[in-house]
Amino acid sequence: MTKPLTPAEIAAALPSLPGWSLDSDALAKTFQFGSFREALSFMVRVGFEAEAADHHPDWTNVYNRVAIRLNTHDAGGKITAKDVSLAAKIQAISWVG
Repeated sequence: MTKPLTPAEIAAALPSLPGWSLDSDALAKTFQFGSFREALSFMVRVGFEAEAADHHPDWTNVYNRVAIRLNTHDAGGKITAKDVSLAAKIQAISWVG
């Protein structure tokens, strides 16, 4: 089982993740793109990173918006270092903030 981060560790990580927030035991952010095509291409790029990390987001897409929630299932649905790492990779991929 992966070890959940403490509240202090999560608070320390959030400043390096612009726009991400703590939402009910998950890191969360909504990205808004210029079109559905942009949103979809973002999701494909994130999908490759998630698969490489063997860590997959909970996400939804409605037209040009992609809402992402990250937590670790084998840590009881809590936030772990895997979530912080994937959030940073997602942030690096995004061209909308």
